[in-house]
Amino acid sequence: MNSYFDQRNEKTLAEIDDILCALPDFVREFNVGIAMRTMPLTRLGYLRDIRVFCDYLTRKKFKTKQMCELTISDLAQVTPTDVEAFIDYLSSYTIGGKKYACKEHAKERKVSSLRSMFKYFYKKEKLDSDVMTKVDSPKIHLKPIVRLDVNEVVEILDEAENGDNLLGRQKSFHDKTAIRDEAMLSLFLGTGIRISECVGLNRKDINFSDNSFVVTRKGGNTSVLYFSDEVAQALDNYLKWLDDQVSEQTPFGKRVHDRDALFISNKGGRITPRAVEMMVKKYAKVTTPFKKITPHKLRSTYGTNLYHETHDIFVVADVLGHKDVNTTRKHYAAMSDEIRRDVVNKVKLRDRDDDAQDDKE
Repeated sequence: MNSYFDQRNEKTLAEIDDILCALPDFVREFNVGIAMRTMPLTRLGYLRDIRVFCDYLTRKKFKTKQMCELTISDLAQVTPTDVEAFIDYLSSYTIGGKKYACKEHAKERKVSSLRSMFKYFYKKEKLDSDVMTKVDSPKIHLKPIVRLDVNEVVEILDEAENGDNLLGRQKSFHDKTAIRDEAMLSLFLGTGIRISECVGLNRKDINFSDNSFVVTRKGGNTSVLYFSDEVAQALDNYLKWLDDQVSEQTPFGKRVHDRDALFISNKGGRITPRAVEMMVKKYAKVTTPFKKITPHKLRSTYGTNLYHETHDIFVVADVLGHKDVNTTRKHYAAMSDEIRRDVVNKVKLRDRDDDAQDDKE
């Protein structure tokens, strides 16, 4: 695992420690118990969700206690009705003076975190029953996939190259980073990688001899992916430009201090996920103003195109790095129906020549 992911894990572990300080002892036990089979980011997500649940319990069920005073015996008193009330509470709640409102997917994620915790203590025989087995998950309504069509892909790449529709400060920044931005957009649209995977790439991960690169997936595993000649050209142009900037000691080149990272920010270090999000938003806003395009939507664009070309959900799942093919199937179910409609006339029941039939008549 490279330095970017090491540093991210260190930061995540520090945040986990901060959260655990205010949580009950049994949550700390749960965190230790799942450490061997989960990544720090996964555990952080669990703990954030469980913190909301513990806060709810002290507000509604155990009103005389602070969160850190809750015990496993208190957890044993939680009923299915309590959990269902908690799910409803998530529609609008306040913590630390800040208001929150969870939608379907956020509610589902919090319920999933609770399922993991209750299941853990039931297996450890510290709870006599698993209350979450009696609680239904929130219903999830699938949304249409937001993606770029063929013309929009061309437009956003052209805008990154030329910046014709950018104004003022954006235009001045574009003049400095156009080649880098075009390379990043090409990589997103040509491989479907996640934003964290893109940001974590090092120069040594790129192999132009066979157009491959090593990517660190969710969970810390690495995979070898491949890119097209078009993407290779964009990456090669960017790396040559970057080397020229450093060797010529231009204002940009003088700021470069991270020589391992593939994509460099204006400050000279590894570009951040936030900077990538803002970059994509900048170009999408002028090319597709009626679509909310993010790096993840670029990933969806690639997944859509790959599925159209292969009609193979397993290939798409493998390339996108989905551990469960059902995750892929859920996202591209609507496309399956579209493909079924497109091929309805491909199979002929009577494959005959109309002209020959006319001659017989």
